[in-house]
Amino acid sequence: MLSSTPESDTDLESAREAPARRLVCLGLGYSANALVELLDTRKVDITGTTRSPEKADAMHKRGIRTILFDGERESPALADAIRHATHLLVSAAPTENGDPFLWHHERDIVHAEGLKWIGYLSSVGVYGNHDGAVVDERSVCQPQSERSMWRLAAETAWMSLGHRTHVPVSLLRLAGIYGPGRNALKQIADGRARRIIKPGQVFNRIHVDDIARTIERSMDRPASRIYNVVDNKPSPPQDVIEFAAELMGAELPPAIDFDEADLSPMARTFYGEVKVVSNRRLHDELGVRLEYPTYREGLRALWDSGRWKG
Repeated sequence: MLSSTPESDTDLESAREAPARRLVCLGLGYSANALVELLDTRKVDITGTTRSPEKADAMHKRGIRTILFDGERESPALADAIRHATHLLVSAAPTENGDPFLWHHERDIVHAEGLKWIGYLSSVGVYGNHDGAVVDERSVCQPQSERSMWRLAAETAWMSLGHRTHVPVSLLRLAGIYGPGRNALKQIADGRARRIIKPGQVFNRIHVDDIARTIERSMDRPASRIYNVVDNKPSPPQDVIEFAAELMGAELPPAIDFDEADLSPMARTFYGEVKVVSNRRLHDELGVRLEYPTYREGLRALWDSGRWKG
């Protein structure tokens, strides 16, 4: 039997220590960053894309490989990363022309032989308005805004790609996201909070840390499935502001009637969609137990920890 040389021993040791997962984040936004914070980089090799050179430098200092990608043209570096990926997380928003990563890199995804899972971060906005009725993953999607229509089209495109390549695609439909630096506490502190009153209006929400844990669980249990990633208690928006003000001992912003509120067309469309989004499949099938099941637990934890400032 031939004895191993020092070089081959080193190679074998490196192979044993190499991360078993190679995750490529197509868009290093708020939710993807929370996932990066959660994952053990000794076990997961992470590459992400960003449009910002400053953000790329900051991520590089944290040991995250970054690729500048503006969606306008193919990136050879991204093509190489995708072809070697085991897991692909898509968090960048589509446009009226579709998903920019599919425009330029669909061929690379198709030829990624080690790819085991694709996660697509979508929005509960694809359901549109249901006049306060309960919706789940089987409900009819009737998006009202252009952005939600683009989201639904992108969902279809990614699911179709997964079907052709036999790679599980998990569609994670997110509710209104809050967390460090992005919450009602900070809105009050910055003087930007408004109590807009619209009878019957409720919204689901989700803490960004619960999104990260859901993505991690989905990576562990790959399946071509849709999951609503939402909290347990949709609530009127003014209730969230009132609870945040109570935690802070701050003065309540004045109540504003919805019809008199100065809102952008996008915000008015947002308020025009009333539904109660069920997360039963998230609990029953994916086994996720939310750390922050309502905005109360989420805001209290942010306040007590000081993380609300970001």
